[in-house]
Amino acid sequence: MAVSLDDIDRRILRLLQTDGRHNTNAAISDRVGVSPSTVGKRIARLEETGVITGYRSEVDYERAGYPLEMLITCTVGIADRECLVEQALDIDGVVSVRELMTGSENVHVLVVGTSKSDIIRIAHRLDALNFDVTDETLLRSEFFGPVGDGGRWTDSEAGTPE
Repeated sequence: MAVSLDDIDRRILRLLQTDGRHNTNAAISDRVGVSPSTVGKRIARLEETGVITGYRSEVDYERAGYPLEMLITCTVGIADRECLVEQALDIDGVVSVRELMTGSENVHVLVVGTSKSDIIRIAHRLDALNFDVTDETLLRSEFFGPVGDGGRWTDSEAGTPE
């Protein structure tokens, strides 16, 4: 169920997505024009309603000792998909699993490893779980950005540089 968001909520979300670690309630309040306590209440409501589902660290895997980052594309039957996705997340080296709504190549598994043998081990484990591995792609870079709101306000209005 969608939650009704106003411009203040959207600005808060954008600022948290841009830099959740260093955006205090006071800093956000300066940028969106409401009090720090209002920001805190809004964030709490966004968490309670499931709009904000968690806070995650972005990891530079290469600097952390995992120079290989691989996207493994798989096909999994619809009936088994949810269970298998959960099992894939338990494999050492699997950092994320994306489930797609398509009939084939409907699961993307992001894995990291220190060597080719790590990646092969993970691919074999996925195969043993009945994932049909269709492709393995060595990743170079991945970039993330905050969600916009259809152009109703700009980055400068949200308090972030354009």
